[in-house]
Amino acid sequence: MKIGSFLKRFMIFLLVALVAAAGFFYWQNTQKANAVTKYQTVAATRGKLTASVGATGTVRAGQTASLTWQTSGRVETVTGQIGANVKTDDVLANLVQTSMSQNIILAEADLISAKKNLEDLLASTTNLAIAEQKLAIAKQSVEDAQEKVDSISFDRATDNLIQQTQANIDLAKRDVAKAEDTYKLYVKKPDGDSGKAQALLVLTNARQRLTDLTNKYNWYTGKATDLDAEKYKADFAVAQAQMADAQREVDRLKNGPSEDDIAAAKARVAAAQSTISQSKIVAPFNGVITQSEPVPGDVVSPGTVAFRLDDLSHMMVDLQISEVDINNITVDQPVTVTFDAVQGVTYNGKVNHISQAGSASGSGVNFTVTVELTDVDNLVKPGMTAAVNITVRELNDALLVQNRAVRQINGKRVVYVLKDNQPVTVEIRLGATSDNNSEVVGGDLKEGDLIILNPPSTFNGPFGG
Repeated sequence: MKIGSFLKRFMIFLLVALVAAAGFFYWQNTQKANAVTKYQTVAATRGKLTASVGATGTVRAGQTASLTWQTSGRVETVTGQIGANVKTDDVLANLVQTSMSQNIILAEADLISAKKNLEDLLASTTNLAIAEQKLAIAKQSVEDAQEKVDSISFDRATDNLIQQTQANIDLAKRDVAKAEDTYKLYVKKPDGDSGKAQALLVLTNARQRLTDLTNKYNWYTGKATDLDAEKYKADFAVAQAQMADAQREVDRLKNGPSEDDIAAAKARVAAAQSTISQSKIVAPFNGVITQSEPVPGDVVSPGTVAFRLDDLSHMMVDLQISEVDINNITVDQPVTVTFDAVQGVTYNGKVNHISQAGSASGSGVNFTVTVELTDVDNLVKPGMTAAVNITVRELNDALLVQNRAVRQINGKRVVYVLKDNQPVTVEIRLGATSDNNSEVVGGDLKEGDLIILNPPSTFNGPFGG
């Protein structure tokens, strides 16, 4: 009786234990199954990663100019209209000539004269011929002055020449005496008498010859005074200086006009042209007229706005890039651009310019980066807001992790990996980053590991696996 009761109780206990064990194993398996279904996972794989930096900016034209009147006057014609494509140096409007100031009107004559002077400078040989003529005259003056200087210290004539001159003077004195005697025979004759006239002529010629011979003799036998010597030397120095100046001018003209002379002549032409250009508005570059103010008959003054010209063939966007990202950006990197005003279209471009100096703002230090659109169309207009993504790096075989799976614990970046149905923390180091994914460049994550995408924010599982 006692034995049967004991066995009965034992069997009941054993049955309860088996049921409890079965319940425990069922609960444990259920928990493991729940662990699997509780987390969203994705296998760590390799793939392509495009890292980019995004920013917004405002579209502007590659070149913009506000064209204003430089003088007063009355508008005569206007050829530039809004939306018109114009080329460099096209005249967009001009003033009535008689309504302008006198200096602008006279500039037409100044321009003609300046152009002629420039042409003569570059091509004419007249100046060279004149310079050579002046040089020849200067050389002769030097020779003449040299003779006078030489006469200071040298005899002016030989002894034979002096003696011969003295003999001629003696003969001339006899001729004068003879002519005087002859004239006395006719002195009482009335004026107009042919004999008297002939006698007077012979006497006059004889006296003149005697004077000339006497002067010559005095020159041959005389010496220059100290005053004459100083004058001769001064005249000689002046003649040499004039000859040197003439020679330099000939040499200059033979070698062609100097760069300074040409520059000065061109400057005079440019000055006249600049003055004349005040009478009209000229396009400074190829572009599209986006603003047109003048109307024929308007009276304008200096500073009055006439046109705005934009080069719409080159569209730019200026961006403010954080100092954190600026060193990842280089010139010619590709960019994509979208506009709220142009739905469903993505434009392409490239980095055109990077500022080398940052400016502080409330959010930190920013650098200006300019991008140029390379496939712009007429839907894109200056002033539109653009969303720009700059591609800073492209990887084709990187180990990737989704950004939402990354956590930071004790200053280290980790992801949670599901191993044996349990979440385990794995330390990682990240490289390039895009909007959704990041490159894993170090740590313990392996290709194929199941990364938990939705780990609890307060979960601190064990490191390792």
